[in-house]
Order: sequence, then C-alpha cells, then structure tokens
Amino acid sequence: MKSPITRFGVPAALLTLAMSMSALAAGPVGQAPTPPKAEPALPAPPTDATAVAVPVPASNERLNAADLEAWVDGFMPYALEQTDVAGSVVVVVKDGKVLFQKGYGYSDLATRKPVDPAQTLFRPGSVSKLFTWTAVMQLVEQGKLDLDKDINTYLDFKIPPYDGKPVTLRNVMTHTSGMEEAIRGLIANDEGEIAPLEATLKHWIPARIYAPGSTPAYSNYATALAGYIVQRASGEPFEQYVANHIFKPLQMQHSSFSQPLEKHLQPMVSKGYKTASDGKPQPYEYINLAPAGSLASTGADMGNFMIAHLNNGAFGDARILSEATARQMHETGQDSIKPLNRMMLGFYETTINGHRAIAHGGDTQWFHSDLQLFPDDGIGIYVSANSAGKDGSARLIRDGLVTGFVNRYLPGPSNIAKGIDEATAKEHAQMIAGAYNSSRRADSNFMNLVYMLGQTKVTANEDGTISVPMLAGYSGAPKKWREIAPFLWQDTGSGDRLAAEVVDGRVVRFSAEPIASIMVFQRAAWWQTPGVFLTMLFGSLAALLFTVLAWPVSAMVRRHYGARYALTGDDARAHRWVRIASLAVLVSMGAMIGMVFAMMSDLSMMSPSSDVYVIALRVLLTIILPLGALIALWNAWVVLRSRRSWWAKLWSIVLAAACLSLLWIGFATHLIGFSANY
Repeated sequence: MKSPITRFGVPAALLTLAMSMSALAAGPVGQAPTPPKAEPALPAPPTDATAVAVPVPASNERLNAADLEAWVDGFMPYALEQTDVAGSVVVVVKDGKVLFQKGYGYSDLATRKPVDPAQTLFRPGSVSKLFTWTAVMQLVEQGKLDLDKDINTYLDFKIPPYDGKPVTLRNVMTHTSGMEEAIRGLIANDEGEIAPLEATLKHWIPARIYAPGSTPAYSNYATALAGYIVQRASGEPFEQYVANHIFKPLQMQHSSFSQPLEKHLQPMVSKGYKTASDGKPQPYEYINLAPAGSLASTGADMGNFMIAHLNNGAFGDARILSEATARQMHETGQDSIKPLNRMMLGFYETTINGHRAIAHGGDTQWFHSDLQLFPDDGIGIYVSANSAGKDGSARLIRDGLVTGFVNRYLPGPSNIAKGIDEATAKEHAQMIAGAYNSSRRADSNFMNLVYMLGQTKVTANEDGTISVPMLAGYSGAPKKWREIAPFLWQDTGSGDRLAAEVVDGRVVRFSAEPIASIMVFQRAAWWQTPGVFLTMLFGSLAALLFTVLAWPVSAMVRRHYGARYALTGDDARAHRWVRIASLAVLVSMGAMIGMVFAMMSDLSMMSPSSDVYVIALRVLLTIILPLGALIALWNAWVVLRSRRSWWAKLWSIVLAAACLSLLWIGFATHLIGFSANY
C-alpha cells in the first residue's frame, strides 16, 4: 500500500491515470506509484562526486516534547484545511518512549468526533506489511522458515520457477519475486466479497515476468503469499498469529487484521472520506490480500511497534525478535540500481540527511500513512490521514510532515555536488531520454493497457538536466535532475537521486529515490512508445468514429437533396458492412477502455462481482476485433478494384489499417481473451 506515489494496490500507471489509486504502498495518481518517503535535503552523493560540505546545527538537540508539540500544532491544522482532509494522527517515539502522540481533526464528521491517538483506529494500508515481515522473521528465527529455500517448500500449491529459478522468501521480502501486478479483488466494500486467503491466492497466480532477485517490482500478491506461509508454518490463521505473537507482547490492544473487524473495535474505527468538504463517509475497505494491507490500528499502538523495532525487537520485558534477527531485518539490503537506496527485508531504505532510515508507507483509497524509523537516532515517526483529500493531496500531509520533521530535528551535513562537465551531461541526458515501462505492472492480462497509457517519459533539457514528469514535487512541477556523476543525477530541490543502468552504451533502465527500492523503469520497445502506441490507438478510434458519424450524416444529406444511394452490388454491400464493423469495433473498444478507467476510479469495481462484465467484454472483443479486421480488409479489396474515387480508395486503406491496428493492440495488451484474472 504504497504510492508510483506507490500505494497498496495502486501501481504507478494506475496512479497516473486515476487519482483514486496507489499500489497499498507506491502511489504513487497524477504521479507515479512511489513509496511514501520524506523528501531529503540533499543527501550525500557517492564518493566519486565532488562535493562541498556545508556546516549545519548539531543533530536532534531541539527534539523535545514541548518544541515538537508546538511545531506539529502549527503544521497540522493548516495542512488539514488546505488539503481538505478530515483528520489525522501523529506519533513520535524517541529512546524507547512515546515522545508525542496527538490526533487532529475528526474521525467522524457527522458527529464531530475528534481523532484520539489512543482510541481511534486508522487503516495504515501497506504499513501492514511490516507486521507480515516481522512474523516471517520470527519463524525464521525459530528455524521454521528459511529465507533462501524455494518458496514451494512451504506451500500446498506451486509457484512456477522462472527459467528454472525458484522464488524464495528473501525475494518476496525484497519485492524481487518477479511477479507481475495483481489487482483483481484488491479492495472491496462488501464483506461478502472477501474470500479466504488460501482461496484468493490459489484463484490465480500472477505471471512471473522477471528472474527472481533481478528486478524490484512491488507485489501485494507476494506479500499475501508470505502471510499464507506464516499461517501454514505456525498452524495459526494469519490474523490470529499476528495477534498472539506481535500485538499481545507489544500491548497493541486496539489493533487487528481481522475482516470483519472484531465488534468491540468497530465503533472505534475512523470513517474514511474522499474529502472533508464532501463529508460522506466511505464504506470500510476490505482487503482480499489481507497480509498486504488489512490492518486497523491506533496511533498509540503503532508507537509501540516502532519502539520495538527501534529497540531491535524489545518492548519493555517482552521481545518480538532477537537483536540479531532484528538487525538482519533492518540492515540486509537488496540493491536496485546502485548507488540508490535499497530494499531491506521488508523495510524501504530511506536514509535522509546522513541519518540511516528505514520506512514503509501505505495507502488505501481513503487512508494515507507513513512510518519512518531512524535506528541510529532511536527516533520513529508515524502519521496517518483519513481522507484522500483535494485532488489526492493527502500525501502532502504525510510526506510534508515527515520532510519538515527530518529537516527540523534531524539535520545533517548537506553536500552540494558540483556535477560533471556540460558536454557530458548533455550527452548522457540524450541517452536516457525516452519512454519507459514501470517494472511494477500487469504484463499478461488486459490491465496492461493501463500501463501502455501511463508510461514514464524522460526529457532532456537544454541545460543538460533531465525531467521526469511522473516524478513531480509537491507542487506538481517536475523535478529537475542534474548529473553529479556518470549516469547519476540529483534533484536540485529535494536532493533525491536518480540513477541509470547502461548496457552496451545504451540506458536500459533507471530508477529514482524515493521509489528505487520497490520499482525501476525499463526502456520501452519502439511500438510501446507514446508516439507509436497512442497514435495507433487513438488514431484508429478517430478513423472509426469519423466513419460512424458519416453514416447518418450522409443519409440525411441524401434525404435533404433527394439524392439516391449511388453504390450497387459488392460496392454497396462492402460499404454497409464496413460501417457496421466500424461501429461494432468502436463500441466494443470504447466499452473496454471505459470499463478500465471506471475500475481505476473505483476499486470496488475490481471485485469478483464484476467478473461477468470483464469476461463478457473480453469475449466480445475476441469476436469483434478479428471480424472487424476481416471486413475492413474485404472492403479495401472491393474498393481498390472498383471505379470509386481516390478518396474512397484511400479511406478504405485507412479503415483497414485502423481495424488491423486495434486487433494488434487487442493481442499485444491482452484485451482479447476469456478470463477475468488481472
């Protein structure tokens, strides 16, 4: 539940095309799916970059309860009003104790019930995953699980290998299982649409599209798979295992993964809202892949969880992990594209201002959260908001609060990189420019269309910098990345870094902080680039629309002037049939695209109850697209052999090309097919 923004159940392309969606994680939707993370203030570049140290105040001397409360009190009320968010909770822990916890705004707008950090449950989305990963590490510590064994060792069904290479729990915990995105049934509004975890996982196994360990690609399905393994290895239902072995020792008395939520907790759950001004409470969000994001918890309980991890597994006299296991979890990194921040065993690395940091963010449709730990400083901060906010701006509260907190209380030596020479910078900018696909994507099902419509574009600027519109700043303006070392760029505003991987003199993929730990962008094939793909798709639809509109217009013109229909024989039959085919192809493709956009704007439409419509539309396309292409080709053959005008002959070729293009798109993006798995 992450945000590109990568959020739980909300991938980058989905976020790009529908503000309501995230990856429970990256996403990061006017932006790419990105894991929630504080915007650093110019972190140190790699050692091969020339830098000038700038003196800064001593670290965290200002961090005390009085100063913190005054600062947060100054930030939150204004932030809630400006983003149109109903309520939020903030918790800060330091040196094994809660330093600050406070609620802001309302958990129920109708009754004006204020947010209570100890009594109001929020839905932290993909922050839930940290509990799943903690459970896995508990069982690793007990010798019941091995991070490097074939995952099938622990399953009663089979995850196919990729080129003979099996998936391991280490791959799963670092989001390098190689699985494509799984979206169906991710979030539902009806309790009746929640299937048992086992049934959900076995219903459909996402395709493996990368070798394990090779490519970061955030996966809710893989996380849920880990939760199922916890269930099988422990002999306890997943939600009960977490309650017994994490919640209980940490005294998290107001936390649960259960769906439906226990009755005594239900009145304590904050309502979720689109915006505060809208004021309409949204239905409770049920998560089919529960270990990936079904947690409900109070801010106070999340404070206990942070304390335990900052104390390397200890909470008072209780312990959820041994110190060695906790350090293994916090410090074992999986590289993305060097030297960017890595993925730890379940945590994102988010080192800021020279302070080592690990984190996880989370987003459902209505709740938006972030948890950041600074292990060397003994500090943790958790924030959650209960509304999407105006234009999806709740992330500004989440990211903005953490950014301000870090810059105020955890300053560090900033390094201003001098960069490389202008000629080289311009050359490398041209090399990286182009269109890219997110590694976190649907690849073998019809939702691939979403990612083709939401590709990431890199632009080379005249001054040698590059821009990536999908990776925008808080204002929505693209960041400006300046090269500070060969194929390593730094955002001139936030200090985030972007790095590219070069093979045989060609940039094949890149990533950027803060999303580097969970996804990369891969160079698109020539036919996938917007100039080719979008021209084929929308150009073809426009040609069919023109033909369909010309049908009644020409009939009315003939009727007005009393002119007869001039065509006869095969010419007349071909003319009529190609118009019918154009209408059928246009309507079926339009319906499919419309359904996809509607599903992205309302995740409840991705529930199993919608399967019948998905199957019906895919079957319709499977029939209509090939038939339409055959009719268009026959029409072109008839017209080109006739004595009709050159315009008619040219248009017959255009229609044939349009129908063939849409048929090819149907195959390439898997719109043609018979299943409702996606």
